Amino acid sequence: MSDAHRLRLAFSGLHPERIRELTDRFGGPAAAIAAVTRRRVRASESIRSNLAVPAVRREAELESLGISAVRRGEPAYPAHLDRFEDAPDLLFVRGDLPTVPSVAIVGTRRCTAYGLELADAYGCAVAQAGWPVVSGLARGIDGAAHRGMVAAGGRGVAVLGCGIDVTYPKEHRRLGDQILELGGAIVSEYPPGSRPDAWRFPPRNRIIAGLSAAVVVVEAGVTGGALITAVKAAEYGLPVFA
Repeated sequence: MSDAHRLRLAFSGLHPERIRELTDRFGGPAAAIAAVTRRRVRASESIRSNLAVPAVRREAELESLGISAVRRGEPAYPAHLDRFEDAPDLLFVRGDLPTVPSVAIVGTRRCTAYGLELADAYGCAVAQAGWPVVSGLARGIDGAAHRGMVAAGGRGVAVLGCGIDVTYPKEHRRLGDQILELGGAIVSEYPPGSRPDAWRFPPRNRIIAGLSAAVVVVEAGVTGGALITAVKAAEYGLPVFA
């Protein structure tokens, strides 16, 4: 499987499920790219334009931003995540991914003061126990869990629903920097420049679950990303705490 084709496909702008469907249908990234560029399947002109960019230019772009592209099958790809069939073929990474599974601490953006306090305490306790903390760097519970981890001097992973070079929410820029300073990582399956569009967030929750040995839901609404993460963790056979 060509690494160049895998990188080009990761930069396509296609939904992750669409990428998997096309690679399975046509027998790999190269054939999937050919099907899109030759108009055998429906795609927007922007996606075709993205696929036309040579991999060497994409690699130079990543290098200039200090971002690495970690592919499945490479030693740097998280072994715990690699066990699951729907794991991303390629991760964009800034920093250093932990070599051991993490504990995910997730919840709603619209949380209570009690929920914030609890998430902070959990992030701190998990870090002090020696486990990396993984969450989504979002407002509310996610941010509080990361702050607790930072306060304890632990390691963590922030999984984004946008490009790593796109700060969302903007007020968490410093929090993301602190995660990196403590030896953690910021991760996304979306290429640099990807906006935080609503459709990008549900797929990223499978990465949070897949990186984890357990998932803790602090507070969650009836619908939302935290419950998606919990459901996916249950499908993966991971313990879920709430």
